[in-house]
Amino acid sequence: MEIVFENEYLRELYEEGKAKNKKYRFQPSIIDRYKRVVDTLKNAPNTEFLYKLHNLNYEKLQGNKKNIESVRVNNQYRIEFRSYEEEREPNKVIICSLLELSNHYK
Repeated sequence: MEIVFENEYLRELYEEGKAKNKKYRFQPSIIDRYKRVVDTLKNAPNTEFLYKLHNLNYEKLQGNKKNIESVRVNNQYRIEFRSYEEEREPNKVIICSLLELSNHYK
């Protein structure tokens, strides 16, 4: 899948290991795990593949977060994203648009 970062802090966490905005400070272990999960999303051929990776606990959200999907970073944090197909030569490309690194229990 191709990854698109909708929020700048998500790109900064992935590429630099920290966000410039103090609001988005996370423990180093969370950032490391976040990078690994994003790499897993990059290497996944499609969203159906994520169902097979039980440790990610992939799910399509419901209610006010309808049309948003999520995967687990750890027991506390999740990555929320939208996925869609885009026609490109010679085949379809799945775009994974990352929305938020959220605290699952807040």
